[in-house]
Amino acid sequence: MARRLRPVGLDFVAVAPSRLVFAAHVSASPAEVYTALAEDVPGWARWFRAVSLARPLESEGRKRREIRLRGGTRFLETILAEEPSQRYAYRVDVTNAPGVRALAEEWQLLPAGTGTVVRWSVAVDAPVPVRLLLAAGRPGMRHAFRGATRSLDRRIAAMRGGGPHPG
Repeated sequence: MARRLRPVGLDFVAVAPSRLVFAAHVSASPAEVYTALAEDVPGWARWFRAVSLARPLESEGRKRREIRLRGGTRFLETILAEEPSQRYAYRVDVTNAPGVRALAEEWQLLPAGTGTVVRWSVAVDAPVPVRLLLAAGRPGMRHAFRGATRSLDRRIAAMRGGGPHPG
């Protein structure tokens, strides 16, 4: 059953009761990574293995996304920040994930030589048992993030080189 979550702003990423932060280096430039995150929303399903569907939406003048994960979890999100080559962030407005009261994610893109350090922050407000489950799931989320950033980097390199799109 879908539930409406508490709306939060960008500041929630820094002050949420539970935060998971992951970072990885990719060879793609911040501009290329930003394009994949913010401008090619349907492409998420090609490089982030957990994502089965991603589509941009617009409602009441706001940019939104619909995200579906393998296994059936669904999210309706509102974009909170679109800062080319720097940051892409969104909050979850509606989900079928149990126990969550508020959820936001931020992708920061930090130049690193000719590549980028991609930092993904997941901010959650939920009852203690759900926060404990989230903490226990940290290794799996780290693994998923690392695989996603490697896949994203390969996809961008293939697109840059004119080769086939992996995934």
